[in-house]
Amino acid sequence: MTETPQAEQANPDPKDASRSRSLAAKASALMAAGTIVSRVLGFVRTSLLAVAIGSTALVADVFETANTIPNVIYMLLAGGVFNVVLVPQIIKQAKKADRGADYTSRLITLAALLIGAFTIAITLLAAPIIDGLTLNWAGPKLALGTAFALWTLPQIFFYGMYAVIGQVLNAHGRFGAYMWAPVANNIIAIGFILFYIVMFGPYVVMPDTQQFSEWTTTHTIVLAGGHTLGILVQAVVLLWPLKRLGLGLKPKFGWKGMGLRHTGRLAGFTIVTMMVGNISNLMINRLVTGATEARSQLDDPFEQAAIPGLQALNIGQLITVLPHSVFVLSIATVLFNHLARSMQDEDLETARRTTGSGLRTFAVPMMISVVGIIVLAPTVARLFASTADTAIVSAHAIAQILLILALGMPLRSAHFYLLRVFYAAENAMIPMVVQVGAAALSLSLAYGIAPLVPPETLAHLIALVFTVVHVFQLALTHMLVKRVYGDYGVKAVISTYVRTGWAAIAAGIFGAALLYPLGGYTGGWAMSSIPNAVIACGLVGTVMVAVYLVACRIFDVTELQQFLNPITNRLKRKTNTE
Repeated sequence: MTETPQAEQANPDPKDASRSRSLAAKASALMAAGTIVSRVLGFVRTSLLAVAIGSTALVADVFETANTIPNVIYMLLAGGVFNVVLVPQIIKQAKKADRGADYTSRLITLAALLIGAFTIAITLLAAPIIDGLTLNWAGPKLALGTAFALWTLPQIFFYGMYAVIGQVLNAHGRFGAYMWAPVANNIIAIGFILFYIVMFGPYVVMPDTQQFSEWTTTHTIVLAGGHTLGILVQAVVLLWPLKRLGLGLKPKFGWKGMGLRHTGRLAGFTIVTMMVGNISNLMINRLVTGATEARSQLDDPFEQAAIPGLQALNIGQLITVLPHSVFVLSIATVLFNHLARSMQDEDLETARRTTGSGLRTFAVPMMISVVGIIVLAPTVARLFASTADTAIVSAHAIAQILLILALGMPLRSAHFYLLRVFYAAENAMIPMVVQVGAAALSLSLAYGIAPLVPPETLAHLIALVFTVVHVFQLALTHMLVKRVYGDYGVKAVISTYVRTGWAAIAAGIFGAALLYPLGGYTGGWAMSSIPNAVIACGLVGTVMVAVYLVACRIFDVTELQQFLNPITNRLKRKTNTE
């Protein structure tokens, strides 16, 4: 694992500064590699899940409704309290003689007790939770959703411990394990889905009543239990790198003197922030479940498959969040430590420079990703549309969601990173204001417009709402960062996004021209099977990336080299050692 460089002093030595940048680049590359492998396996898992239970089908939406709850709570923990609040505190404690061992022991003990109690309480409330998070569902759907929830809700504890231990590792500069642990989770989930397919066969189109009559407890245990076991292993594998920190951690009770009052104030704002955001998402997901009920009212299987539900919406979000997870999250996690140290040292100039540099670097992968998803939307969606006769219809339904969500991708990443500036300064109130405002806007738009549109278009509506809210969040966060901390080089950031945007459009033209004759837009060869879709995506994607790299040179995107440096340096080192 890679150590995080210490903050540069007022007059840093050039060699130390170079080493600092090199270590940060290595850490980002290591994290990105783990995320890429994990996301690829996640894609395989989701694709196999569609083969097993469909993508725009009844059981798929019921399972997704239950399995989304622990995922949302994980985002509350990892994206909120444990990430942005605890990391600065652990970094402070690490400067003590015991390297923060006592603080960390008590912290992990407290977290295990609280998260464990919370998980038990939530699991006991599985039935009313499923009832409250669905719209117009009948008895059989609620019963199956509750059965799934009883097996998936225990994931909350293991997600929580994974998040806590992961942030301890991140604060000590051990970034790799946290990003690589989900690989084990996906491998186990994939194994259980394959076992499911071997035992029960792939998904076939059938009436809802027949799906319910043929579903058994064994189906539920294999599908939901396998996913929960994967999350358990994901948490357990972090215990080894945690032990290698050499802190001598052990269960410790008594939390007086830990500074929890100060941390609690920060956590309070953050808890409100993430709770509002995630409860908003759950309430919005409730609207999308109305599409599942609308699908049940139809007799034609092709008409049913054309209606995207919660599973299709989540697949769209899974695909569009990939570039953010691989590139932005890995880079931002390293830069967050630099921002935190700069804020602690009251070095606002370095903080502003880090902020602008990060945003410009993000533009390089994000803009080609946006155009790539737009060009490849039907073919990418085909990867997650099962093997049934209705697969192409399902793929086009998912592709429609992709096109809408893709427009908000760079906005979401920029907003995410700008909020980290406030968290680095231990200012959790402003992110709370932004998030509460975004949640209020989301719910107002979703519930205000939903009664005016047909139920079968609810997933489209929600995707559009998400994109609109990303615009609001970025605009508001930008104004607040600039007002509180000053100009972080906004003109340079905009210039980078414009130049990378033109380069991406050029790549998109070449990609679309290549994909069209392959049948990517007409239901032809590229859409006829999952393997064909993989080949088409790989071929067109490779051409687009090659054109993009050339176009970036033409448009003088200097940030391209900064983005590629970790990759090229690693390749050079590998070549030199051979």
